[in-house]
Amino acid sequence: MTFRISRRPMLGALAILPAPAFAQGAARPITVVVPFAPGGSTDIVTRLLAERMTALLGQTVQVENRPGANTVIGAEYVARARPDGQTLLMAAGTTLTINPVIVPNLPYKVDDFAPVMLATTFPFGIITKLDGGPVDVPAWVAAAKARPGLMTYGTNGPTTLTNVAMLMVMERLGITMQDVTYRGDSAQLAAFLAGDLDMLIVAGGTAQPVHRNRQGRLIAWTSERRVESTPEVPSIAQFAPGLEVLSWFGLLAPARTPADVVLRVNAAANEALQDARIRERLTTDGQFLAGGTPDDFATFLKRTDDQWRPILQRLDVPR
Repeated sequence: MTFRISRRPMLGALAILPAPAFAQGAARPITVVVPFAPGGSTDIVTRLLAERMTALLGQTVQVENRPGANTVIGAEYVARARPDGQTLLMAAGTTLTINPVIVPNLPYKVDDFAPVMLATTFPFGIITKLDGGPVDVPAWVAAAKARPGLMTYGTNGPTTLTNVAMLMVMERLGITMQDVTYRGDSAQLAAFLAGDLDMLIVAGGTAQPVHRNRQGRLIAWTSERRVESTPEVPSIAQFAPGLEVLSWFGLLAPARTPADVVLRVNAAANEALQDARIRERLTTDGQFLAGGTPDDFATFLKRTDDQWRPILQRLDVPR
């Protein structure tokens, strides 16, 4: 896998490069494409980032939603955009971790993008029934081993982030369960509350309210460290050292975008991540702030591909 990104070092961790770094049409707005519908956590955080980056860059940064086809529509649009720094993508794990492995005839490649900045990473919450369900990870493992393949958990499909995350966790713990597909987290939650599912594995935006409202027991996050907003909930690594399954959100530009343009946007995005409103929103959703250089993001993408690709290739799905 090749990431077309400059090896030139940053001039100061969060230094903002001067406006002339945008060689063409600096007065034109920068558009950040969000490959999801408006209103979700990715959309909201991107808009907060865009607002702060506008002030830092002295140039309007606007958000455009292009949802559909598991982020393929938005990603292809940015991959085909002019490499001038005016069009960016707020990508997700689905975009470059899952789609390149399982989508036949994908209309973009990883090489079509230049990493700009990893914005956040996030674990998934593992939830059991409040009454009668396993009270912690050891009890869950014991229950699953007593009924191999019979306990159920909800997902949004066999190749979605949540299902693949659960498969990786189960493989490490030496257990098997049955996944049940629903259309979205709300449908899963309704089935869980109705008693039709034994467990859920969901991202923080769903897991946190379930935990706070005592609709289920959040027994672990799929991370090595605890989530700041739920310090009472253990990480899965406390029971299986080294086990961590994270997805991510990050900014990408079209390949061949000039290195100075990438670095200028990277510096502004890093600075924007320090905004108190953005930090609060992200931590409330169970996300970890990332930041760093374009090379850091490229390294992360390679490491994530190495972790997720083997299990994705073993899934029995049409290709």
